[in-house]
Amino acid sequence: MPIFTRVTIAKKGSQTAKKQRLRLLRQANRLKQLGAYDSKQSTQVGKPTGELEPPAPPLALTPALAADPETAIEVLWRIARDEPELRRWLVINPKADASLLEYVSQAGGPGVKQALNVLFDSLDALESERAGPAAGSASGPTVSGAAA
Repeated sequence: MPIFTRVTIAKKGSQTAKKQRLRLLRQANRLKQLGAYDSKQSTQVGKPTGELEPPAPPLALTPALAADPETAIEVLWRIARDEPELRRWLVINPKADASLLEYVSQAGGPGVKQALNVLFDSLDALESERAGPAAGSASGPTVSGAAA
Protein backbone atom coordinates (compact mmCIF):
# COMPACT_ATOMS: atom_id res chain seq x y z
CA MET A 1 0.00 0.00 0.00
CA PRO A 2 2.30 2.77 -1.18
CA ILE A 3 -0.43 5.40 -0.92
CA PHE A 4 -0.78 4.87 2.81
CA THR A 5 2.90 5.34 3.52
CA ARG A 6 2.83 9.04 2.75
CA VAL A 7 0.11 9.98 5.23
CA THR A 8 0.37 9.44 8.92
CA ILE A 9 -2.89 7.98 10.16
CA ALA A 10 -4.10 8.93 13.61
CA LYS A 11 -5.09 6.38 16.24
CA LYS A 12 -7.42 3.65 15.15
CA GLY A 13 -11.02 4.34 15.89
CA SER A 14 -10.67 8.08 15.96
CA GLN A 15 -12.81 10.18 13.68
CA THR A 16 -9.85 11.82 11.88
CA ALA A 17 -8.32 8.43 11.12
CA LYS A 18 -11.53 7.31 9.44
CA LYS A 19 -11.73 10.51 7.42
CA GLN A 20 -8.11 10.16 6.30
CA ARG A 21 -8.62 6.56 5.34
CA LEU A 22 -11.76 7.45 3.35
CA ARG A 23 -9.91 10.27 1.57
CA LEU A 24 -7.05 7.93 0.65
CA LEU A 25 -9.46 5.32 -0.67
CA ARG A 26 -11.21 7.93 -2.80
CA GLN A 27 -7.86 9.08 -4.20
CA ALA A 28 -6.88 5.50 -4.99
CA ASN A 29 -10.18 4.95 -6.75
CA ARG A 30 -9.70 8.13 -8.77
CA LEU A 31 -6.26 6.96 -9.83
CA LYS A 32 -7.75 3.69 -11.02
CA GLN A 33 -10.42 5.58 -12.91
CA LEU A 34 -7.82 7.86 -14.49
CA GLY A 35 -5.77 4.82 -15.48
CA ALA A 36 -8.82 3.26 -17.13
CA TYR A 37 -9.55 6.55 -18.90
CA ASP A 38 -5.97 6.79 -20.20
CA SER A 39 -6.01 3.24 -21.47
CA LYS A 40 -9.31 3.89 -23.30
CA GLN A 41 -7.78 6.93 -24.96
CA SER A 42 -4.65 5.06 -25.93
CA THR A 43 -6.64 2.30 -27.60
CA GLN A 44 -8.52 4.91 -29.57
CA VAL A 45 -5.27 6.40 -30.82
CA GLY A 46 -3.76 2.99 -31.35
CA LYS A 47 -0.78 3.28 -29.01
CA PRO A 48 -0.35 2.26 -25.39
CA THR A 49 -0.03 5.13 -22.92
CA GLY A 50 3.57 4.44 -21.90
CA GLU A 51 4.94 4.22 -25.44
CA LEU A 52 6.39 7.34 -27.05
CA GLU A 53 7.66 8.06 -30.52
CA PRO A 54 11.41 8.59 -30.81
CA PRO A 55 12.49 12.04 -31.98
CA ALA A 56 13.44 12.60 -35.59
CA PRO A 57 17.14 12.08 -36.26
CA PRO A 58 19.22 15.24 -36.51
CA LEU A 59 19.74 16.70 -39.96
CA ALA A 60 23.07 15.58 -41.40
CA LEU A 61 24.72 18.54 -43.12
CA THR A 62 26.33 17.17 -46.27
CA PRO A 63 27.43 18.58 -49.65
CA ALA A 64 24.39 16.91 -51.22
CA LEU A 65 22.07 18.74 -48.81
CA ALA A 66 23.84 22.06 -49.45
CA ALA A 67 23.46 21.65 -53.22
CA ASP A 68 19.90 20.28 -53.19
CA PRO A 69 17.34 22.82 -54.49
CA GLU A 70 14.68 21.28 -52.21
CA THR A 71 16.61 22.25 -49.07
CA ALA A 72 14.89 24.96 -47.02
CA ILE A 73 16.51 28.39 -47.12
CA GLU A 74 16.85 28.33 -43.30
CA VAL A 75 19.01 25.21 -43.55
CA LEU A 76 21.10 26.85 -46.29
CA TRP A 77 21.70 29.84 -44.01
CA ARG A 78 22.69 27.52 -41.16
CA ILE A 79 25.19 25.81 -43.42
CA ALA A 80 26.54 29.20 -44.51
CA ARG A 81 26.94 30.36 -40.91
CA ASP A 82 28.16 27.20 -39.21
CA GLU A 83 29.79 24.93 -41.82
CA PRO A 84 32.62 26.69 -43.69
CA GLU A 85 33.67 23.49 -45.50
CA LEU A 86 30.20 23.23 -47.09
CA ARG A 87 29.91 26.84 -48.25
CA ARG A 88 31.30 26.11 -51.71
CA TRP A 89 28.39 23.72 -52.31
CA LEU A 90 25.89 26.49 -51.59
CA VAL A 91 27.16 28.36 -54.65
CA ILE A 92 25.69 25.77 -57.02
CA ASN A 93 22.32 25.64 -55.28
CA PRO A 94 19.72 27.39 -57.45
CA LYS A 95 17.75 28.32 -54.33
CA ALA A 96 20.66 30.39 -52.97
CA ASP A 97 19.68 34.03 -53.33
CA ALA A 98 21.97 37.03 -53.76
CA SER A 99 22.21 37.79 -50.05
CA LEU A 100 23.22 34.22 -49.24
CA LEU A 101 25.84 34.19 -51.98
CA GLU A 102 27.15 37.55 -50.80
CA TYR A 103 27.45 36.22 -47.25
CA VAL A 104 29.25 33.12 -48.50
CA SER A 105 31.68 35.21 -50.56
CA GLN A 106 32.45 37.48 -47.61
CA ALA A 107 32.71 34.66 -45.07
CA GLY A 108 34.95 32.60 -47.34
CA GLY A 109 35.96 29.04 -46.69
CA PRO A 110 37.79 26.25 -48.49
CA GLY A 111 36.99 26.29 -52.21
CA VAL A 112 34.52 29.20 -52.05
CA LYS A 113 36.57 31.52 -54.26
CA GLN A 114 37.01 28.85 -56.93
CA ALA A 115 33.31 27.94 -56.83
CA LEU A 116 32.31 31.58 -57.24
CA ASN A 117 34.78 31.97 -60.14
CA VAL A 118 33.25 28.95 -61.88
CA LEU A 119 29.77 30.38 -61.33
CA PHE A 120 30.70 33.80 -62.71
CA ASP A 121 32.56 32.29 -65.69
CA SER A 122 29.57 30.11 -66.55
CA LEU A 123 27.20 33.09 -66.22
CA ASP A 124 29.47 35.18 -68.46
CA ALA A 125 29.63 32.38 -71.03
CA LEU A 126 25.85 31.99 -70.94
CA GLU A 127 25.35 35.72 -71.36
CA SER A 128 27.78 35.96 -74.27
CA GLU A 129 26.15 32.90 -75.86
CA ARG A 130 22.75 34.56 -75.66
CA ALA A 131 24.00 37.94 -76.86
CA GLY A 132 26.55 36.51 -79.32
CA PRO A 133 24.29 35.07 -82.04
CA ALA A 134 21.94 38.04 -81.94
CA ALA A 135 24.79 40.54 -81.93
CA GLY A 136 26.69 38.57 -84.57
CA SER A 137 23.75 38.44 -86.98
CA ALA A 138 22.94 42.10 -86.47
CA SER A 139 26.52 43.26 -86.82
CA GLY A 140 27.37 40.69 -89.51
CA PRO A 141 25.63 42.41 -92.44
CA THR A 142 26.72 45.84 -91.29
CA VAL A 143 30.31 44.77 -91.04
CA SER A 144 30.26 43.01 -94.41
CA GLY A 145 28.32 45.93 -95.92
CA ALA A 146 30.82 48.40 -94.49
CA ALA A 147 33.74 46.33 -95.71
CA ALA A 148 32.38 46.13 -99.29
